[in-house]
Parts: sequence; structure tokens; C-alpha cells
Amino acid sequence: MRHDLTAEEISSYRTNGFLIVDDFLNEEEVKLWKETIDLAIDKRQGRKFPHSEVKTGDSDGINKDAEYFGKVFDQIINLWMTDEGVKNLMLDKRLGKMAANLAQTDGIRIWHDQSLVKQPWGNPTSWHLDTPFWSFNDREALSIWVALEDVTLQNGCLYFMPGSNKDTELVEPGIGSNMGDVFNSYPKYGTREPQPAVIKAGSCTFHNGLTIHAAGVNMTPRTRKAMTCAYMPDGAVFNGKQNVLPDDYFKSLKIGDILNNEEQNPLIYHKNWD
Repeated sequence: MRHDLTAEEISSYRTNGFLIVDDFLNEEEVKLWKETIDLAIDKRQGRKFPHSEVKTGDSDGINKDAEYFGKVFDQIINLWMTDEGVKNLMLDKRLGKMAANLAQTDGIRIWHDQSLVKQPWGNPTSWHLDTPFWSFNDREALSIWVALEDVTLQNGCLYFMPGSNKDTELVEPGIGSNMGDVFNSYPKYGTREPQPAVIKAGSCTFHNGLTIHAAGVNMTPRTRKAMTCAYMPDGAVFNGKQNVLPDDYFKSLKIGDILNNEEQNPLIYHKNWD
């Protein structure tokens, strides 16, 4: 794993709100990740969350248009909670240190992981933000997106709007089937050229949760598989939104509570561990 980021890479992320890391995993690591995640997905039998019977493609109360989004990708969340192999991958301290260095925060917790399999002819993902959907407000929250198969312009690569994280707000603009709705809220980015992330299997991207991003349609008869994980800076507090939190835990929280439950959001890196 190429886990040591250069000063130039960190600076690029801080400027643009995203970073492409080529050759993040070697060939053997890609094989391990893919086999481990495929097995974990099979074991979940289509259940989107560990704590409910909602199936991928069903309405989950998060996305507006379940029928459309059911054909964007198959999404399985928090595989680390139900599979020991995925847990070993996701709780890797090296991943946490990369995220902490990019976010310039002392500690990093997992918000949630998610497997994303864009099926053949899968719909595009509309331009959107991530953090406004989540249960905490932090401008440094971020995600890693690891390509388990080659990602191309044809099969639905990610696109980023450079620097948009500096202008966007912690207000949920929604995400629906109309590709450019987010530009109603951020019109200046509706005239900008995005940066595509065409990457090989084993490469990855990081992006800030307030960076405007999207993914294209899969115009091929093959899947596009990726494994992602969203990260929450240590010390973030509950904002009242449920998002992926289980009912019992959600009902136990009050606005302002620190989200430090190790069973839900484990700390995977802190600078004091070095």
C-alpha cells in the first residue's frame, strides 16, 4: 500500500478538495480486497445496512428517487461491521493516517464504509455533496474511493469540481435524478469544467465531503466495482440527522453529543499513536 503522502499531494488536496493516488494498492492487494469484499457482499444477501432488512435498491429515506438510484449502483454499507476480513481492511491505521493528514486533523474515525458496484448500463450519479447528508457538521470530513476494477470515462468514473469545497455549505441541497440540480444552489460551478478521475484498479481518490462530485453512466456490459469509506474527524458532534445510524443509537443521542461510540464509529488513527 502506497500510504505515505507527499507534501505536494497534501497541498493539492487542500487546494482542490480531492486527490488522485495512482497505484495505491499493488496487484496482490487488489486481489485480496476484491475477493474479501465480494465474499462480504455475498454474506449480506443484499441487505444495505447491518441493522435493518432494507435491501440495496430499496428506498432508504436518504436518496429521493429510489427507483432511479437503485439503478445507479448496488450499495452495501458498513461491511466492516459484518465481516472480519473487511474490518481488517477498513480499520487499517495507515488509511486513517492518510485521511488525517489530508484533513489536517489529529484523529480520524470511520463514518461508514460502502461497497459501490455500478452494474452494466448503470445510471449516472448526479452532482452532489456528501457531508450535508451525514449526522455531523465538519468541513474536513472526507472519503476514500478505491477502484477494484479499471475505471474509465465509459464505465462511470468520478468527476470533481476543483475547489468547490471552499464555497459549498453544510446545507443539504438533495440529490435526485436530474444531473445538475446542485448547480441551482451553486450556479458558478455550473459553468466550470470538471476533473475526471480515470484510474486503474488499485488506484484511489480522496475527496472532501463538501467537494461537488458526480459519476458517469456505465456504458459497458461490465461492472465497475469500488470500495469506499467516509471518515469523520475525531471530536465531531451529532447534528440531529439519522443518516446511517441504527435506530437505538440514534434515539440515545442529543444534538451536541460527541460521536465517539467505538462500535459505530471506531477511531482508526490518532497522532498520539505515532
